[in-house]
Amino acid sequence: MSVATTDPAAGAPSLTDRAWKPDLENADKNEQLQQPQLEEKVAGGSIAMGELKHNKLGWKRLTICLIVEAIALGSLSLPSAFATLGMVAGVLMTVGIGLIAIWTSYLVGQVKLKHPHVEHYADAVALMWGKFGYELTSVMFVLVLILLTGSHVLTGTIAWVRIVNDPTLCALIWGLVSALLLYLLALPPTFHEFAILGYIDFASILVAIITTMISTGLVAAGFTPGGLATVSWSAWPPASITFTKAFLATTNIIFAYSFAMCQYSFMAEMHTPRDYVKSIWALGIIEIVVYTLTGAIIYAFVGSGVASPSILSAPTVVSRVTFGLALPVIFISGSINTTVVGKYIMGRVFPTSEIRYVNTRKGWALWLALIAGLTVIAWAVAEAIPFFNALLGLISSLFISGFTFYLPALFWFYILKQGRWDATYKNIGLTIVNGLVFLFGIVVLVCGTYASVWDIMQSYKTGKVGSSFTCSAASYGG
Repeated sequence: MSVATTDPAAGAPSLTDRAWKPDLENADKNEQLQQPQLEEKVAGGSIAMGELKHNKLGWKRLTICLIVEAIALGSLSLPSAFATLGMVAGVLMTVGIGLIAIWTSYLVGQVKLKHPHVEHYADAVALMWGKFGYELTSVMFVLVLILLTGSHVLTGTIAWVRIVNDPTLCALIWGLVSALLLYLLALPPTFHEFAILGYIDFASILVAIITTMISTGLVAAGFTPGGLATVSWSAWPPASITFTKAFLATTNIIFAYSFAMCQYSFMAEMHTPRDYVKSIWALGIIEIVVYTLTGAIIYAFVGSGVASPSILSAPTVVSRVTFGLALPVIFISGSINTTVVGKYIMGRVFPTSEIRYVNTRKGWALWLALIAGLTVIAWAVAEAIPFFNALLGLISSLFISGFTFYLPALFWFYILKQGRWDATYKNIGLTIVNGLVFLFGIVVLVCGTYASVWDIMQSYKTGKVGSSFTCSAASYGG
């Protein structure tokens, strides 16, 4: 097997040798084809039709895909993060990390524009570190997406247990139901088609958040002695806060901005990739507003005892109704992770075959089997790790720290920087900014992982977490 070479002029792996990395021939040229040009190629066969089918995504639907990827579990865990950090730190962290995420997402997109052949995150890392970087990032990419799907299986189980409210039923049933729904929703093979579900997803999470806000506010104002004035929220962290709790809360906020890792996968289907800037600004502003209001308002209404997910803090009946309203976002946002990793695997295994486009019987058969296998793995992960905050923190620390922070910062140093770091005032400023982003990502990786692992161990020692693959509804808040 041949080994990828490095082009000294470009400082990147040669695109002439694809033994270790999937790519279409002349991908740099084909990536920029517009719809009229692609239509002329349809007569060439199924591959050309597949390219046409997978080049329909505009910036508006890209925004929806990014919303589906990002705004789900994160928004439901933010009020508990605010309770740990305090109102002031919670707001500052939410806004600050959101702005950093917009910047790093901009860098991610710039790499795509400079190297149009990049289709997934691993392709971009390969520009810096060659085959090793590609393979390492591929493993990270697949693992994090499977874990994210698993976390949605867990949330789906919590939702069904709460909605049905029958502790005699084995909770494993609801895990299987959740896995089945995630499987069915992950079947659309293009993001242009998947984006249609995204509108339902976004409406679902907004309705769920607003319903939770209203119900918790009414309870605090009308049924608590002294009303809102007696709610135990604080502008500052509680005196009992520990390093591990603070970092676990921080990683929950970071998790809410985890859209950059799938950005290349989405942009690969764009007919005009440079329009991605509109999408990340739209998404970033929406996220910052939704997350800040969700975390601050629900924390102010419920106080230090706010649960995670925050829907559990609403009265029982309202909580059951709200979980029902949130079912679309739970399963649609979870299923897009399976779709992304499925498309990555299909593209890698069948780089020059029409099978990768899922437009033939064989392609569809393999796609159905692949999505089923990935969903089963995600279900197993969810049943083996039946807790919420610690899972979010571990995912954020191990993977999101790289995809969202230190890797985009390195993209600027290795790929995007023009000239020496001190050649211009602009370069000096960007060197400082990206250096700080890189350090922040490393701190999250190390300290956040430590805090998450410690929290998991303590939860098991104190009996706060049920056993793996348990039938007990009580382990899921039932």
